[in-house]
Amino acid sequence: MAHVPWKERYTINPAGIRAVIFDFGNVIARFDSSLTFGRLGAMCGVPGAELAARFQAEASLGRDFESGAISKAQFLDEVSRICGKAISEAEFVPAFTEIFTPIPSTLELIRKLKPNYRLGLISNTNPWHFEHGIRDSEAYPLFDAATLSFEAKALKPDPRIFQDCLDKLGLVAEACVFIDDIEAFAQAADRCLLHGICYRGPEALVRDLRRLKVSI
Repeated sequence: MAHVPWKERYTINPAGIRAVIFDFGNVIARFDSSLTFGRLGAMCGVPGAELAARFQAEASLGRDFESGAISKAQFLDEVSRICGKAISEAEFVPAFTEIFTPIPSTLELIRKLKPNYRLGLISNTNPWHFEHGIRDSEAYPLFDAATLSFEAKALKPDPRIFQDCLDKLGLVAEACVFIDDIEAFAQAADRCLLHGICYRGPEALVRDLRRLKVSI
């Protein structure tokens, strides 16, 4: 899609913003993957930093899991191979998923927006992080639509993942804001005619939303 500046989009969509769509990681909750590596390292007798380097060398594994290309069982088999030790699901899931810390200011913002806007979620994530992190969060029940990469079979910045959420919300792109902590993903949303905002903290986010005439 061709890029359309924000001011011109208000002419296209005179009703203004009708939905705000959020990323999860580092927008709704912070996450610390080093916790997982430390826990797995303790299980298999390998320093966490070394284990992190091993996984970094096979970065496609995480992308395959988040894109739905491999199953939970396949992912766990690969994790065990990299760790050099068979790890059970019961051991692995807590080590892998207990990494999230809520960002209270974002939850407060979502609650303020809820009465007046449709709310959406777009996340590059995997089944276990969804089941034990995202779905359990206080924010999740407030969303009208959620697009998860492993279900959509697409990862940000693929335009298909944005379109999936728009279809679920029943709205055109110009009526929606998308907030992500990764600038490239916010820009990708912008190219798809959503109003992309890069999250840089609560105060900056409120300023960016107000600039788009979002009522808070």
